[in-house]
Amino acid sequence: MIDTAKQRMIQEATQHRDEALTLLRSLIDAKSISEQNLIQIHQPDLVKQVTGKSSMDTAIASTRRLIDSFNRILDDLRRNLTEEDLQLIGSIETTIALS
Repeated sequence: MIDTAKQRMIQEATQHRDEALTLLRSLIDAKSISEQNLIQIHQPDLVKQVTGKSSMDTAIASTRRLIDSFNRILDDLRRNLTEEDLQLIGSIETTIALS
């Protein structure tokens, strides 16, 4: 049962990390398109002028941090999760499900 719970957590974290990677690729593509559109209409990125970063840059950086967090979680799950940790997580999940 413990191995099954650990495997499930690894699978879910991997799935969410992969979804974040897909989002990151989409954001990078959208940034490129947005920059090209601004060039074509001869308009500056006003947010970038004020803050030094475009809103797309901020979203990309945030998504990269999220991916890094998932990778750290996966590393911890694979290396350091004890039976006691899994039992604690199970009781928290049960409490959340009952709420």
